[in-house]
Order: sequence, then structure tokens, then C-alpha cells
Amino acid sequence: MKSYRKELFFEVPTRRAFINITPQVEACLMESGIREGLVLVNAMHITASVFINDDESGLHHDYELWLEKIAPHEPVSGYRHNLGEDNADAHMKRQVMGRESVVAITDGRLDFGTWEQIFYGEFDGRRRKRVLVKIIGLSFNRISCLQLSVTALYPGWRQVPGPGV
Repeated sequence: MKSYRKELFFEVPTRRAFINITPQVEACLMESGIREGLVLVNAMHITASVFINDDESGLHHDYELWLEKIAPHEPVSGYRHNLGEDNADAHMKRQVMGRESVVAITDGRLDFGTWEQIFYGEFDGRRRKRVLVKIIGLSFNRISCLQLSVTALYPGWRQVPGPGV
């Protein structure tokens, strides 16, 4: 079993944004060398989110409107949390959109459904924030997995060296 950890950093210049971070997570997966396992991607801040969905601008616009309806930014005075702050809505938006996503890794690739991508959701931007990528799994290739399976089924089996060995 192998383990890999990396932090990604984002500094969004606006209060809210949705950023497709699939390429960064795929780069982490390649760097890890893990072929079979799980990847956890989570926002390390309480006003940001990681979620999986379609990378379609109309959908992102709809999320923006929907989130603003259920947790409007203004009036800022409408939130008890906003004593000296103005981000109570961002905490609630994060709660709705979620903290993290977990994706299976199969044959060295993120095992997505059709159209699925990983997004960082920012709800109180304009400062540096972190996203954790944690990958656990096996770095075996298919041949190694087959050999491991055969060994488990037939404990007395041993690999015969190939020609010239």
C-alpha cells in the first residue's frame, strides 16, 4: 500500500468561483505512481468546497443563482456570525456543496462517470486557500496484480524465470 499527499493552493480574485481542478488532481495521480486505489480531494478551509459535476458554464451559473437564493450574501447584518465579518453565507454554501470528493483509481486513471470533473468551489475568495489531495493504493501493474492473485490462490506457485535469467 502506498500513500501520497500534496496540497494545491488557490487564490481566487473574486468572492465566488468554480474552478475545474481535474488536471491538477490527474497530475498528482501521475506523480504518485498509484495504479489502483482512492483519491480524496478536500478543501482545507471552511468557506470552500470540492465537488464533482459537469464542466458546463450554464450549470455553474445555475449553481451560483441557487446558492445565492438559499444563502444570500446580503444583507450581511442578517447573520449572527457576521459580527466583524461578512462571510456567514460562504460557510453555509460550503455546507451545501460539501467538503470533499473521493474518486476511485482504476488502472492509473480517475474512474469517472461520463462528464464528471472535480471542482474547487470558492465562496469567500480574495485570499490564499489550500486543497488537500490524498491518494492511497497500489502501484502494481496488471502483471504484478495477476501474480499476486495467483500466489494467493496457489501458495506453492512461484514464478519461473524467463529466458536468459
